[in-house]
Parts: sequence; structure tokens; C-alpha cells
Amino acid sequence: MSDDSNGLQSGSATPLELLRTPPPKERADAARNRAAILDAAARLFAEHGVDAVSMDQVAAAAGVGKGTLFRRFGDKAGLAAALLDARERVLQEAVLSGPPPLGPGAPEGERLAAFADAYLDYAFEYLPLVRMSETASPGARYRIGAYRFWHRHVSILLPQGGDPEHTAHALLAMLGAEHLTALLPELGEERIRAGVHRMWTAADRGR
Repeated sequence: MSDDSNGLQSGSATPLELLRTPPPKERADAARNRAAILDAAARLFAEHGVDAVSMDQVAAAAGVGKGTLFRRFGDKAGLAAALLDARERVLQEAVLSGPPPLGPGAPEGERLAAFADAYLDYAFEYLPLVRMSETASPGARYRIGAYRFWHRHVSILLPQGGDPEHTAHALLAMLGAEHLTALLPELGEERIRAGVHRMWTAADRGR
């Protein structure tokens, strides 16, 4: 599959390790400030919602000056993107080198189920932020570097007799933030999780 103008790309020829989001390069004190800011933002966003939290509140909770916060992240959208990058890296590292079944060492079907669970944990915890990042512009979700990582990972784990790249896109569509946001009020989290498991298990049965 060739590159698409809307950002939809194949990672079939790229090793999974090369698709992970690289951590920012910074001094030790800057890294500590960054971690404190992201932890404070995650806590405040979870407690009060993204819209209700100000940059001033994040700076105070993190114990840094407002100038430091704005220089590092620009605005709340930049802070949200950095928070998602950090959380995505945690999940990527768990996929690459964490304990099974999410990490290596378990059968492919078990790893697929574990990834679906772990991704839904991440998506539901940060749903407004993920939705913002995926809908910022047409095709934004498919231009996010993390999406290519998720797609490659799922493609590798699926049965290889059919078209695993297409199937991986179809399975990941169920995990899109816009889709989850639309279904959540009607179905609730548990029914969504159960439905995802049914569909992902069915995709694995062709092995």
C-alpha cells in the first residue's frame, strides 16, 4: 500500500521498533519538570475534565512557573498532545518488551486480546484528548505516528493467510475515539469492551 495523501500508510516493511514514538531529548532537570507537569495535567484532566482545567492550575499543581509551562507546551492543546505522546510511549514499550500477554512470549491471539484491552484502558482514560488529536483535521488519526505502530503490531499478530493489513485497519477502527465517544452513552464501557473482544477474536479464528 503506497502513501496516501490523507496520511493512511502501511508499515508492513518497517520493523515495529522503528515505529515507536521517540522520547524527547532534554536535560535531566527539564525532564523532571516535564514529568511533573504531565502527571499534574493527567490528574487534573481526570478529576475535572479537560475544558475545566486552566494552564494556571496545571502549573500550580506541578510546582512550576507559568512561564515554564507555556514555553514548554505553548497552550493546552500542546500540553494535551504531549500527555498523549507520553502515555502512548508507555503502551508501546509494554508491547515491545513488557510481560506477556501484552508483551512478547504469549500466543498471537492472547496478545491481540491483551492489546485491545490495554488500548481501551488508555482510550477511555484520555478519551477527550485522544478524540481531539484524532479529529484535528481530516485524516489526522492516520497521520499520528502511534497509529502506524498500532497498525503494524496488529497486522503482525493476525493470521497471515488473508489480508492482515486491511483487517488491522478494520479492527483499529473500532478503537477510534470518535467511534468510542458516540457509542459510550448508549452502550457503556463494558458492552463496548465485550463487542471489541468478539470482533477481534473472530478475526483471529482464521489462523
